[in-house]
Amino acid sequence: MEQTLNAASTIDEVLSKRPLIISGPCSAETEEQVIETATRLKATGKVDVLRAGIWKPRTRPGSFEGVGTKGINWLNQAKKITGLPVAIEVATGKQVEDALHFDVDVLWIGARTTVNPFSVQEVADALRGANVPVLIKNPINPDLELWLGAVERVAKAGIKNIGLIHRGFSSYGNTEYRNAPMWHLAIEMKRRFPHMMIVNDPSHISGNRTLLQSVSQKAIDLDYDGLMIESHIDPDKAWSDAKQQVTPERLAEILDGIKWRHETTTEREFVVALEKLREQINHIDDELMQLLGQRMKIADKIGEYKRDNDITILQTNRWNAILDRAFQKGDALGLSKEFITKYYDAVHLESINHQNRVMNS
Repeated sequence: MEQTLNAASTIDEVLSKRPLIISGPCSAETEEQVIETATRLKATGKVDVLRAGIWKPRTRPGSFEGVGTKGINWLNQAKKITGLPVAIEVATGKQVEDALHFDVDVLWIGARTTVNPFSVQEVADALRGANVPVLIKNPINPDLELWLGAVERVAKAGIKNIGLIHRGFSSYGNTEYRNAPMWHLAIEMKRRFPHMMIVNDPSHISGNRTLLQSVSQKAIDLDYDGLMIESHIDPDKAWSDAKQQVTPERLAEILDGIKWRHETTTEREFVVALEKLREQINHIDDELMQLLGQRMKIADKIGEYKRDNDITILQTNRWNAILDRAFQKGDALGLSKEFITKYYDAVHLESINHQNRVMNS
């Protein structure tokens, strides 16, 4: 029996569901593949929005670059059968026009587009006057300002329902991820836009099926509003990104395996205990600030001695000794080497700035 998205279940209402689950193939390949994927996703009872790539930006020419506009008809047919609203990626003004013409429910701007303000502006101009939800993926490179800029451009086009998709960032060197999560950047976006929906894309962060469960769990633990996970009826034969896709049935198992948590609770015992612990953190943070202030005063004094004796600010051997000492103490205290490095780099830079002001005053 055919179902449709009716007035009792508008797309804004669907997107307000928590957790929101968006799933579907990386690429729409054939009408049969799209409809069977949608049908099996619907059967899980866990998916809220059907996604598929219609136009696929590829790194090199000659790769499968999507079936084009005809794929929207396949998605709309799947929507008629399952009742699932559909979402596609748009990267040009013409693609936006086609998506709006065929009444696509949700649009998203991909990472390769977000990285280019000219492309984002073209999409935003085409969206002007439209009433459609738009999700914005983080840019490929870890630049928070590009992500912020994309949100601002789309908002200035008059789009009211804007959401974020965290799909990870490109990074140098070999890591376990296809795209490094860099959770702190997504957390900062969430801090700046506390009322804006943010969805995690474990498929593009992981790049493989093995990490999907752990990445999804971490996103939920960090209070993300939902997940976008790629699903295919025969993942190993997918025309794009085969390694990171799972069957609809495996998707259901992943979602069942997640420990769904809440941001808060009204239980008195929990609230009181948490408030006491947070107060302890506040006191410790105050002490840390006081100690850092004292440290910088000493750095000022060192700057005076270096100035009066014509000594350079940077003393590499001394800095290496400080780091080695910090690594040893940090390890004993359960602090990671990565954290110690970032923390001391920040402290060292502030210390250099203090000494530089003193030496040039």
